[in-house]
Amino acid sequence: MDLKKFVDFDQIEIAFKAKSDKALKKRHFIFSTMKWPWMVSAGTSLTKFSLGIGLPVKGIVKSTIFDIFCGGETLETCSETCDELEAYGIGAIFDYSVEGEKTETGFDATTSEVIETIKAAAKSDVMKFAAFKITGIGSFDLLAKIHKDETLSPEEAEAYQRVENRVARICDLAAELGVTVLIDAEETWIQKPIDDLTIAMMEKHNKETAVVYYTFQMYCHAMLENLKRLHAKAKSEGYILGAKLVRGAYMEKESARAAEMNYSNPIQPDKPSTDRDFNTACSYCIEHIGEIGLFAGSHNEESNYRLTLLMDEYGLKPNDDKVYFGQLYGMSDHISFNLAHGDYNVIKYVPYGPIKATIPYLIRRAAENTSVKGQSGRELTLVTNELKRRRA
Repeated sequence: MDLKKFVDFDQIEIAFKAKSDKALKKRHFIFSTMKWPWMVSAGTSLTKFSLGIGLPVKGIVKSTIFDIFCGGETLETCSETCDELEAYGIGAIFDYSVEGEKTETGFDATTSEVIETIKAAAKSDVMKFAAFKITGIGSFDLLAKIHKDETLSPEEAEAYQRVENRVARICDLAAELGVTVLIDAEETWIQKPIDDLTIAMMEKHNKETAVVYYTFQMYCHAMLENLKRLHAKAKSEGYILGAKLVRGAYMEKESARAAEMNYSNPIQPDKPSTDRDFNTACSYCIEHIGEIGLFAGSHNEESNYRLTLLMDEYGLKPNDDKVYFGQLYGMSDHISFNLAHGDYNVIKYVPYGPIKATIPYLIRRAAENTSVKGQSGRELTLVTNELKRRRA
């Protein structure tokens, strides 16, 4: 099988065309550091401690890891990032990366910020997308209680009604302005209310096209069957399933909790199992593409190659508006920019927010680049080769 039949991720000149020498050297430094788990662990602990006691380390965080993986501290400061991506035919999802809020004031503020990202997305000349986490607009503990089907107090029931109202405000506006909205998956022990909220919005808005997308974390061994179940539900009830496929972001936490609380681990037994289910899920979506909108969020080269071949096999043009590829800002530019160069629909997740509030997100990115075999090494090799090419 010629995986590179339609696109070649080794075209590093295309991959890094948007980056200056200075930006590439900074990226080289960051990914060099991430090769060493002990250094990432020590840096993470030191950063959390320093911010916790008020030491002036925000400047260091901002000029290093934050600058690589985030678009800015405010939506306005992301404009340069947006312009850079749009110049190469890549859309941006401005993701307000604040999660685990604790107060109603905080939930309302996050909701307002998400609404601003939708308004900004509506003005885009490329692709109009937005995303949010339910834990940014509702209490984690409340979601956990609902997931366990425990009885809510009157106050808790009112709080959940406010969560439902916030989700509706966000999705209603997105539908009105022609913006696609992705609702992120989170930990499995709060997933039921997230499922319920997302499905309700798909039922409401996905009549003619996929406006609201449900996120399937394929490192959960039950997720492939869940995809088929939700597709059957959508088909029987007359709406289009929006399917955002990812491998997942909470693997270590999920496994540790399962072991600690002595219940069956929801995570796949190994990476090949996750890869298999991710690729199978992509195939399933393409086979039913008239009934499913696909957003394939992956940094895995083979999975992206396979999806380009699948699209051709089923007669889909690269820029078919029912299929989108997605990667995180600061990662896998060799995939994103080469796909866009081949006229495929590509979206970059561009997180933003106050530095201290984005620390949980940045820690996950650092851990991911350390724990995923070959991720930081692959990024470092590509950047190194491009710097050498420019010096030649």
